[in-house]
Amino acid sequence: MNLLEQLKQYTQVDADSVDFDIITQFKPVDGTTNPTLIFAAAQKKKYAGLVDAALEYGRKKGDNFESRLAESMDMLAVNFGIEILKIVPRRVAIAVDARLSYDMHGSLTKARKIIKLFEDKGIPRCKILIKLTSSWEGIKAAEQLEKEGIHCNLTLLFSIAQAIAGAEAKVQIISPFVGRIYDWHKKDRGVDFIPPDEDPGIQFVNYIYNYYKKFGYRTEVMGASFRNIGQIIELAGCDLLTIPPNLLSELENNQDVLVRKLDPEKSKATDVQKIHLDAKNFRWMQNEDAMAVEKFSEGIRSFTFDIIKLEEFIAAKL
Repeated sequence: MNLLEQLKQYTQVDADSVDFDIITQFKPVDGTTNPTLIFAAAQKKKYAGLVDAALEYGRKKGDNFESRLAESMDMLAVNFGIEILKIVPRRVAIAVDARLSYDMHGSLTKARKIIKLFEDKGIPRCKILIKLTSSWEGIKAAEQLEKEGIHCNLTLLFSIAQAIAGAEAKVQIISPFVGRIYDWHKKDRGVDFIPPDEDPGIQFVNYIYNYYKKFGYRTEVMGASFRNIGQIIELAGCDLLTIPPNLLSELENNQDVLVRKLDPEKSKATDVQKIHLDAKNFRWMQNEDAMAVEKFSEGIRSFTFDIIKLEEFIAAKL
């Protein structure tokens, strides 16, 4: 077996792409969307029908230009999600606008609307993951949504505080961004490469995985944002990994032997201490992690930039 086939024995693999051909090729269990991926796809001729359908919906539902744009944007994400669900066997993740990262009630409203749009199309909520940023407000919104049977994925996750708060909120999935943590530490150390066995992003996911398994949290860990297959190999056994197409291809074309690195039984023997976080402790613990503060803020700005680009693209067609 190649590395990808071996990895799938221990870990559920997702494709970090909305390209239907790529999803079909690599057969992930779940699919994902975000403004960055949708913006890239929406400009391709083969997806023009999904864009046109979203525009038609927006024109019918909105009573002014602003509301028509908002309705079109929501339906565009839903249209891509529905098509992805025709390929993947389980779920698709839909991102809530990153500009709502510090707005719990706004996040709840947007998430519920997305779910209703899917349910109106005959897609049950169990097939959807709502993707929220890992602010305190995002985590609290996810906690409430989980109580409503709406499962969530916490994204832009860089710190132990975010990971523990997510588990205590009983969210379905957290997505630690391995590659962005790696990037920050490379820059901080003034080096071009950090070996996978010394990679702070890998060490972070290891800690979270062991913490969750030792203390019996049901929240799943999905490593994300990879820079090389060495990082992926070091996380064999993680609950889920979402992998970009270029690295999926590298794994598929590599015949090396894969060794499982993460195992729930081994986690139970690790020496980690349980931590409880309220809002005050969460904010202080987050503030103490310079990397997490910087990369989280940068991530929100980056996602927002891509949302605005997508809005401008759709607005021009309205």
